[in-house]
Amino acid sequence: MKLSHYLMPTLRDVPAEAEIESHKLMLRAGLMRKLASGVYSYLPMGLRALRKAEKIVREEMDAHGGQELLMSALLPREDYEASGRWEVFGEDMFRLKDRNGRDFCLGPTHEEIFTNAVKATVKSYKQLPVTLYQIQTKYRDERRPRFGVIRSREFLMKDAYSFDRDTDGLDISYKQMYDAYRCIFDRMDMDYLIVDADSGAMGGSGSQEFMVKSDIGEDTIVYCSCGYCANEEKAQSVADVWNGDAAELEMEKIPTPNAKTIEEVSAFLNTDPRQFAKTLLYQADDKFVAVMVRGDREVNETKLKNHLGCLELALAEADDVVRITGAPVGFAGPVGLSIEVIADEEVAAMKNMAVGANEADMHIKNVNMGRDFTPAHVGDFRNAVAGDKCPKCGKELSTCRGIEVGHIFKLGTKYSDALGCVYLDENGKEQVMVMGCYGIGVTRCLAGIIEQHCDEKGIIWPMSVAPFHAVVVPVSHKDADQMALAEDIYNRLKAAGVEAALDDRPERPGVKFNDADLIGFPIRITVGRKSGEGIVEYKLRAEAEAVELTIDEAIAKTAELVKAAQ
Repeated sequence: MKLSHYLMPTLRDVPAEAEIESHKLMLRAGLMRKLASGVYSYLPMGLRALRKAEKIVREEMDAHGGQELLMSALLPREDYEASGRWEVFGEDMFRLKDRNGRDFCLGPTHEEIFTNAVKATVKSYKQLPVTLYQIQTKYRDERRPRFGVIRSREFLMKDAYSFDRDTDGLDISYKQMYDAYRCIFDRMDMDYLIVDADSGAMGGSGSQEFMVKSDIGEDTIVYCSCGYCANEEKAQSVADVWNGDAAELEMEKIPTPNAKTIEEVSAFLNTDPRQFAKTLLYQADDKFVAVMVRGDREVNETKLKNHLGCLELALAEADDVVRITGAPVGFAGPVGLSIEVIADEEVAAMKNMAVGANEADMHIKNVNMGRDFTPAHVGDFRNAVAGDKCPKCGKELSTCRGIEVGHIFKLGTKYSDALGCVYLDENGKEQVMVMGCYGIGVTRCLAGIIEQHCDEKGIIWPMSVAPFHAVVVPVSHKDADQMALAEDIYNRLKAAGVEAALDDRPERPGVKFNDADLIGFPIRITVGRKSGEGIVEYKLRAEAEAVELTIDEAIAKTAELVKAAQ
């Protein structure tokens, strides 16, 4: 491709809307342009990179037993109602009506649709197992689109669904997709972790996320040197018993004027925050519950939501706190509370804890579970943090940030039961199919790659996903010999199987070099002052220094590097 005829609107300045490197560089390098909040149009250079990522996904899915098809993005309400997810997705789902008033949505994910397709076409155990996938645009009305394509309202996704006779078959299909994902992200040259995760609205018995390590990641990963690795929503830790052997003391109500936070109350009472148990009120659908965690801990709302089985979970409004406890926010406690109390296991092990007194400016010391209050349930409702003990080996846990680029689920029969997706076994008896679900955010992969492969000059594309493998840059567009030689090299590269670009624009050399670095061509071949001697400057984007090579050497080396990356 000759860049003089290529739509490549690079930007010198960083757009004000961009917060992270991948967003900044995707805009500056002319890969995409914003259409609306969380909605982007891909320009030619960006679309080429996207298609490269898509090609890797498709090749590995095919190699690991997947069959590609394409479903509609415009989906009827009925399929989602059958599984109960029309309500579960709530405001995150784009909804619309046709001219006859029938409800539709723009597909956020396709479990129900694939299940119905298999229900209508697969009848016998002889046709199983089957794994189907598509690469298609998904739509989710994010409350706060941010970070470019990392959290957008329209995105390209690969979603796959496996259908098996039983859980043993699902284990095999799941492992095949697990292996496929590792191959995909290895080929994209990503530094990633595989973490245990919460299944969320997808449901099912278990799931794992493929997380790209990044300081700007929205997810916290909890991991251990023994191999334990989980998303913060799912991560567990060994309960830390604080003061669990102390003798029980008599309760004592203490005035604590102007002390609301854990730090303020602990300082006022001259006690450690770990001796305090904070009580937080939540509204779970149409009921209220109180949740207790140790003073230095945070409630894990995903664990709490899963325990309660509710669709919506949020901290109670201040007016509701006053109505239920008789006190303003900051003074809630379990003693005498009229609503259900749920306690974290660390609270259950505490002795003589300090809690709110359900009175303004009052707290109670020496409160003990069993004697002074009885929770409805005790369990793990806290966030695991760095320094906690690993549930697998007992060593200290560490944390890092990550960007989710892939997620695999063991769905079981959640959707096949709801939608009646069955097959006839060897005895002619109906059995429910067992399902798995496997997603990759293809557009998000581009952002993840750029976050890990960039510097102050721009993108450093891995060869496998680069829009073009190499760019040929003649120093002077006014020098006919340089231009002719540059075009000859460009043609020879293409003949050797290299996706090459020729920067034949009438621009200064500095502009061309800056654009080459910004866009991130893996290889730059510069035709300059020694071109008459058959010598060119050869520069790898990932390396600091250029070298001089003969034209034949430059072409051969480029072809070799491209072939090695395929």
